Amino acid sequence: MFGIFSLLVQFFRLGPKEFYKVRFKLPAIRFIDNTLDVLRAKSKTGIYNTKEVFIKGTVVAFITTVLVWLSVFMYLAFYYTYVPSVAHERPVHLKFTPRDNIANYKENGPHSYLNAHVELTNRQQLLMMGQPYKVFLDLEMPESPVNKELGSMFMVCTQFHGKKSLIAQSCRSAMLEYRSPLLQFLYTIVYSPFFLFGAAQEKQKLHIELFSNYEEQTGPAVTDVYIEIQSMYIELYSAKFLINAEFTGLRYFMFNWPVLSAIIGITSNLFFIAIVGIISWYQLIHSEEYRKYIRSKDNIQDKFQGSMEDSYSSSSIEDISGKELKFGEEYINKME
Repeated sequence: MFGIFSLLVQFFRLGPKEFYKVRFKLPAIRFIDNTLDVLRAKSKTGIYNTKEVFIKGTVVAFITTVLVWLSVFMYLAFYYTYVPSVAHERPVHLKFTPRDNIANYKENGPHSYLNAHVELTNRQQLLMMGQPYKVFLDLEMPESPVNKELGSMFMVCTQFHGKKSLIAQSCRSAMLEYRSPLLQFLYTIVYSPFFLFGAAQEKQKLHIELFSNYEEQTGPAVTDVYIEIQSMYIELYSAKFLINAEFTGLRYFMFNWPVLSAIIGITSNLFFIAIVGIISWYQLIHSEEYRKYIRSKDNIQDKFQGSMEDSYSSSSIEDISGKELKFGEEYINKME
């Protein structure tokens, strides 16, 4: 806690630029220069042992692993931010009012229109803005005499609502697939064993497209959907509401070729990180602070070497060690 407080005090005392120089840039310069000195010394003497090779190999492998995983993380973060979920599915629980409960009922139907409320999300936004979507309603209908004798098509109307307003609406017509009496007879004969053992049912699935190219716009987001089937005679087993994303361009490529796009994306991230690292290295070793550091280091080393040469002839080993320690401390303080 005290360390954090001292860092804050130093930040406000020096300012952002000087704080960055003192706490980050100069330590990086010292580390780079010391590393280069060690490498130069080893290159001149040619002394390399197994331990040093192992340590250097471990460092290189660690840095490479960090860069690769950083590239993978950057690609995954971009993918899950840029490519939305491909589909959203919600069950539809339709309800109606029976004929006996309808006041002033003038029609002959057994019930009112079927309707349902589907809650898409409690959050602020489920669909990605600017992404085209196709919206469907799947109906599972029995091939009952009532459904076959509807006489005409029926309408399915949908309304998209935000928290407080109507956003979009659509109505589409639908009907059961027609089968002639002969075709229906043959179909029943062929599938009768499956019907008897419950492996199949006499039903049809209708896939009704409500919106072919829906896009979220700026403003209220869609949170609730209201569905109405405008028929008083229709019979249903179940219903399901679907929203499918229609990818184009880069999203289409990333979704349909995930391995190839991942290889290209991670490689591009590695290249970008390498370019940034090379530019940062070039700016660091050609900075004015690095030149000052090298000049001050050379001056201190010259003074240290001259003083040691004068002391070697008249000092004992303990004195020489003490002077080396003194000049070493002076060197460290000067660098800081």
